[in-house]
Parts: sequence; C-alpha cells; structure tokens
Amino acid sequence: MPVPDPTPAQPNVPEAAVHPGVHVLAEAAARALGLAIAATGGPALVPSPPRPPATPAAPDAATPPPPTPHLPHGPSGLGTSGLRLTTATAPAPPPPAQPAGRPIPGLYFHPVPEPDPVRVAEVSRRIKDWAMDEIDLYPDDWEEEFDGFSVAGYMVGCHPDAPTVDHLMLATRLMVAENAVDDCYCEDHGGSPVGLGERLLLAHTALDPLHTTTEYAGGWARSLHADAPRRAYRSAMEHFAKAATASQADRLRHDMARLHLGYLAEAAWALEERVPEVWEYLAMRQFNNFRPCPTITDTVGGYELPADLHAQPAMQRVIALAGNATTIVNDLYSYTKELDAPGIHLNLPVVLAEREDLSERDAYLKAVEVHNDLMHTFESEAAALAAACPVPSVQRFLRGVAAWVDGNHRWHCTNTYRYTLPDFW
Repeated sequence: MPVPDPTPAQPNVPEAAVHPGVHVLAEAAARALGLAIAATGGPALVPSPPRPPATPAAPDAATPPPPTPHLPHGPSGLGTSGLRLTTATAPAPPPPAQPAGRPIPGLYFHPVPEPDPVRVAEVSRRIKDWAMDEIDLYPDDWEEEFDGFSVAGYMVGCHPDAPTVDHLMLATRLMVAENAVDDCYCEDHGGSPVGLGERLLLAHTALDPLHTTTEYAGGWARSLHADAPRRAYRSAMEHFAKAATASQADRLRHDMARLHLGYLAEAAWALEERVPEVWEYLAMRQFNNFRPCPTITDTVGGYELPADLHAQPAMQRVIALAGNATTIVNDLYSYTKELDAPGIHLNLPVVLAEREDLSERDAYLKAVEVHNDLMHTFESEAAALAAACPVPSVQRFLRGVAAWVDGNHRWHCTNTYRYTLPDFW
C-alpha cells in the first residue's frame, strides 16, 4: 500500500485558524486512493464533505450505544470530519476559534471547539465524588491540585462521540487513576525510582488479577486497598470491564503494561544518573506515553473495533504515532513546570540539549520540529489506512484517535493552572 505525501505544515497563526485542517484526512485519503488505484486499477472511494455537528446527549442520558457503527461528528482536526462512507453532502461546520491559553509558536495542531459545558460540569461532579467518597483517593490538601487538573474538560474534549456521561466516566476514572500512579509512585507525591518495579507490578494486579490458591488470594485482595493508586486502578478497571468487551479490556491491560515498562526505563536512568541518547528517550516515550487513553476510544464511544483489525500492523503504527505525538506535546507544555522540580527531569528538550549540545532554546525548538514530524506522519498513515480499509468501525476508530490527539492539545494549551511556556520567542 503506497504511503501518501505528508500533509503540508500549517502555522498556528490566525490565518491558519480559517482552515484548521478540517479536510486533512479526506484529502490525504484521496491521494492514497489515487495512488492505489493507479497501481491496482481498483475503484475509488471518495470521502464526502463533513456533516454538521449532532446535538450531544444530556449528561444523565441513559441511551444505549447506536445499534450500528456510524461516523459521529467531532472536532475539526485530522479525521474528525473528513471521513465519510456516504455520498450525501452537507455544508461544512464553521471553523472553531483558536483555543484559549497560549499555543506554542510553530507547533502543528488543529483548533477544536470548547467541550460541552453541561457534560463537563456533570463529569466534574461525578469524578470528584468517585475520588473522594468511593476510593478515598487524596487528602484534603490535594483538592486544589485535583481541581486544577481539569480532568472533566480534558476527557469531554477528547471523546466528542461518547453517547452518554457514563461512557465518559470510563475514560475519566482511568485518567485519574493513571495520574495517581504517576504522582504517587514516580513523581510529585512521594514517588521514587527505588522500588518502583515492585510497586508497579502489585498495582498492575488491580488491572490484571492474580490467579492463585485460596490460601493466598485473601492477602492479594486486601492489598488492592492498600494505597490510593491501587484503589484507583481497581475501581476504574472494575467499571471499565463492565462496559467493555473481553477483548477491549485485555487490550487496555496490555497497553497499561507498556506504560509501566516505560516508567521503569525512566527510573533506571534516574538511578544511573544518565541522560539517554535521543533515540533511546523516544523509545522510552513510546511506552511511557498516552497510548492507553486513545486506545479505548471505541469503548468510550459505545462500539468495538474488532481485535483482528486493532492488531493490524498499520493500525498499531497509527496508534503508536498518536501516542508519541501527544506525549511530546506534554513534554513541551510541561517544560517549565519540570525545570522548577528538584533534580533533573527528563523531557525531549532536556535530552536534545544534552545529547546534541544545543542551547535550551534551540533544543526546545527542535523538539517542536520532532512533534510536527510525528504529527504529519500520523496523519499520512491514518489517511492511508482509512483509504485502504473502508470498514465503518475502522473509520470511526481513526476519527476517535484523531479527536483524542486534538483534544489532548487543547487541554495542555488551555490548562494555565499547570503549564506556562518558556520565554523563547
């Protein structure tokens, strides 16, 4: 399958907001189809223009997922309005405004609409009740930090096709649980590289349960309530498994194991006091990244991408590229926050400065270039896959991953409680 040419970069200046990439995936898919047709003589599938947005469900709606896969409206980035399997035409929705906050100059991204405030308010209420009352996640003096994380707006913005708030809560609990593990085991709130492997393995059994003898099962079951990260993992996975298929739940366990392996690589470098090579850092970041979040986009959307289609190498590449690009976004927006932390906190600009003998400014700007290259490759590969596999669940899943990429940038860009940009421009 030939790969289409990369999508040209679009600067994040006001002019770019007029055409924020609404048709990126459609145009790239058309190019991929044109190349494929030239090589095989096969018929063309031409994506139709995007549809206007659907009215979101009420936050407490209990409506079931749609009976057949469909392609819902979402934000205006890659794949979120260009993929259609129908031939009906409709006017394109108006372009979204530039996000609040301060986007990184030169960063390639797609502005998206603000998340539905009604859903945000309801998810915010429910997740705080879960954290405080159901699992006793944090002490009272962490409340401001929990609120500043703005997880409800994050998840509502990343999952625009979720049919109900119940579906959004699947992703929101997991995001909070993953953040608790990162904070309490690895970083800000008592984390340490010493003994991290043991802590992560025991926490992982809250996701992937221990199968042992009756004599020893009780000790393991009690351990799941021993600390906040394990309580969060146990409860979040319990809720997720009830809504997911067995295949979707196993997929998440696999991606969480990937995440924990990445944590361990970073911990090893901390213990050795070694800055890795750039390629080594990027390898670690392919595991210690956001991958578990977009990979559940079908469960949160109320449908399933079949396991054999999810496992295809082309799909795995698209998911990996999405995770890598979104994680470099985190490196860039959290750069100054991490510089203020004690010790050396590895991120891509820090590694580039050390290994390529660059100034802080030049290293940061090169990290922006790395992100942009990953984004363009993600878009081209997603477009080629969409063109080669016009299956409704594949098309919808690709749109969901693209919406997550766009929503992840919006959250980082607008979360001024957590992030400020360096003075490099």
